[in-house]
Amino acid sequence: MKVSVQIRVSPSAASKDPPVNRIVDYAGRIETAEFPGIWVGDSLGRGRPTLDPLVTLATLCSVTERVELGIAVLQVPLRHPVELAHRVQSVQMLSGNRLRLGVGSGSTRADFELLGGDYDRRFRTFMTSLDTMRDAWAGRTVNGGALSPWPGCEDGPPILLGAWRSPRWITYAAKDCQGWTPSGRFSSWEDLEAGMRIYREYGGDNAVLANVTIDLAERPESASLAQLAHVSLICPPDEARRRLKRVAELGFDEILLVSQTNSLEEIERARDFL
Repeated sequence: MKVSVQIRVSPSAASKDPPVNRIVDYAGRIETAEFPGIWVGDSLGRGRPTLDPLVTLATLCSVTERVELGIAVLQVPLRHPVELAHRVQSVQMLSGNRLRLGVGSGSTRADFELLGGDYDRRFRTFMTSLDTMRDAWAGRTVNGGALSPWPGCEDGPPILLGAWRSPRWITYAAKDCQGWTPSGRFSSWEDLEAGMRIYREYGGDNAVLANVTIDLAERPESASLAQLAHVSLICPPDEARRRLKRVAELGFDEILLVSQTNSLEEIERARDFL
């Protein structure tokens, strides 16, 4: 099982460096440490400042060379599908085809309310938008016009579907996408076990567990998240080793670890456990 890093950028009163400097420095250290991927999330109306994931990855395109760049997961129904397809293709081209695109219907009503979206129709919007994006990447006619694909980007990036309970969506991930990416924060161990059975049964071969927070020191600021997250590494090292082994035994191909303090040393230590 591969270990990659999922970054989460927040304002820091303790640091005088601009956020972009912290992002670039962290990404450089991740690539130097030879982690296979750097991933970001996607949220808008959660009561805290966030960054657009595609803007963030576009920034990382210019300061990294080898590491994969991923989103876990992009809330497709919140954006216009053609404009989104254009931005995704831009990052795909700028990164030299290193982009891995996790997509989902969205699960937080606040994000939809912020943009005036229809939360209750998000699944239908998601499927329609994803079909439109695939047509746009291929240069097919959409709304009476067409995007001109960049050479080498005609099929769009590999798509991983974010889902953690629905057999329908996990089956779709296995049959029609290039991966399945449940969330450690929202999936229980039972969800992951049941989902993996479905995913493998239908031929899925790239299961990536996202949003797994690590804090081996169990800092006080992680206490509330430790209560909320179903699957995390907010625990002593021996317990973290046991949990990582359980994730690997479930059959996951990759795990995305998040350190709220950007402690790459803890993520490296977790990698050593495997």
